Amino acid sequence: MGRVWAGVDIGKQHHHCVTVDDRGDRLLSRRVANDEADLTELITDVADLGDATTWAIDLVEGPAALFCALLREHEAEFLFIPGRSLHRIAAVYPGAGKTDARDATILAQEARVRGNLRPRPALEPVAVDLQLLTAQRTDLVCDRTRAFNRIRGHLTTIAPVLERALDVRRRGVLTLLTGYQTPRALRRVGTARLATWLRRRGVQSPRALAERAVSAARLQTLHVTGEALAAACVTELAREALALHRRIDEIDRRTRPRFHDHRDAALITSMPGIGDIL
Repeated sequence: MGRVWAGVDIGKQHHHCVTVDDRGDRLLSRRVANDEADLTELITDVADLGDATTWAIDLVEGPAALFCALLREHEAEFLFIPGRSLHRIAAVYPGAGKTDARDATILAQEARVRGNLRPRPALEPVAVDLQLLTAQRTDLVCDRTRAFNRIRGHLTTIAPVLERALDVRRRGVLTLLTGYQTPRALRRVGTARLATWLRRRGVQSPRALAERAVSAARLQTLHVTGEALAAACVTELAREALALHRRIDEIDRRTRPRFHDHRDAALITSMPGIGDIL
């Protein structure tokens, strides 16, 4: 019967599989649910179409994780063609519409005609763990950056001088903003009491920060419209940013020992500028 090529367009709830023979003729086109029983049946049915099968998929993570695990369990060879590459390749194939069946067909045909594609090796468990940890860390860092930018926006509304004087990326500044957000509040509390308040909350160099904040507050005496609501938003966002700092620290603590479980950890960290967390 010869070799057959199966392209699978990965979806969250369903995948679409198209199988072609060595002449490019379609042998099977099927939409299957993303669950173990249906996927196992698909793998078995496709295997019956030829003496050997080469699979091609456009995703190897997330919704594709179960299917990849099943392929490895059945010792099936599969190739990975990234979705971005698939989008460019699709321009040379007939048809203008984007459908799951068309994408699966393109994957199968590319696997058939391209000899430079190599089978996707199985990832080590430590590599999978590191991918998950770094992806989660990236999401949290992006959330923290958005919080910083929103704090800056609200501080500019309240008092531009405060936004210039306070680096909201610093934990001490965020701690200060959970209690005091307006020039009036900072002037009222004063340098000495503010320094004591910050020291009790574990802020480094509390006196210097208190002096900088109160000095900036004395440069603006005007109360702007919407100040109270903007100050409440700053309080909430500062607490959110501090919580994100703590979550990122926790991921870093989990990542370091897992990274050193990797067989290439010593080689990677021997490079200048490369550490456990990059």
